[in-house]
Amino acid sequence: MKRFILTLSAISAFAVAQANAQTVIEDLDGDGAFSMAELSAAYPAITAVQFSSADRNTDGLVDMGELANAVSAGTISE
Repeated sequence: MKRFILTLSAISAFAVAQANAQTVIEDLDGDGAFSMAELSAAYPAITAVQFSSADRNTDGLVDMGELANAVSAGTISE
């Protein structure tokens, strides 16, 4: 019985870890940053205002640093 409970606990922990996995974003054009279209694929609810807020250097793209800052600040939610 203990073995069954331990196995069940391990499976549950694995499922939770998978659910908490980070969002995967594809850089389709390979430029090292994300366009609104690329971010929309990973974050379907993202708005133009959220994208603009994340784009701190106003180059029209969100780089990895900007994305990390936006996610940690709650501007973009996973």
